[in-house]
Amino acid sequence: MIITKQKTPDEILDLLTGKSHIFIVGCGDCAAACKTGGEPEVKAMADFLKSRGRDVTGWVVPETACVSAQVKTAFAKNRDALKHSDAILVLACGSGVQCMRQNDRLSLDVFPGCESLFAALVGADGSFQEVCSACGECVLDLTAGICPVTRCSKSLKNGPCGGSTKGKCEVDRERDCAWVLIYRELERKGRLDVMKKRSAPRDYRKSMKPAPDLRVAKP
Repeated sequence: MIITKQKTPDEILDLLTGKSHIFIVGCGDCAAACKTGGEPEVKAMADFLKSRGRDVTGWVVPETACVSAQVKTAFAKNRDALKHSDAILVLACGSGVQCMRQNDRLSLDVFPGCESLFAALVGADGSFQEVCSACGECVLDLTAGICPVTRCSKSLKNGPCGGSTKGKCEVDRERDCAWVLIYRELERKGRLDVMKKRSAPRDYRKSMKPAPDLRVAKP
């Protein structure tokens, strides 16, 4: 899940400077879960823009804003409203914004209404936890399912830095040291021998930006 937060009202008004007719697009997946771009948030944004003198031509919340097929369908159903718009405000992650741009056949200006923060695991209590950096070199088999690249402040792959105190990180005393967590979990499972294995230095070519286009293999 991509975690987002809405831009402030002032930021949104600023980026829409000179635009009078706004079409709003949300996302029924990640942004809805974050309460930044689901139907309630899209309706609230429409009310806000109207109160500031903007003409909201329409809105739509695709099931997933970063899936081209769904965006194309949503745009086709709202073509008349889009024809009367001079901008699209997207309440979704950056991938959703770019999906709108790629599938907009009217060449409208597309603006992001949210900030994209990180990819997250959703905890049982509803919390959002950043646990993976998509580095392209997964070592979770060696670290008891705890990612040191993400959860260690220094992204160390072969053990702790030595600066932790009472299991807390020297960079942030409120944060658990990732390598203490890894050690304790391996100890609990009787797998401490794994700590003797060494991981190679990160190969940053595997996490190049942008990543190469991938396609799901057809069965």
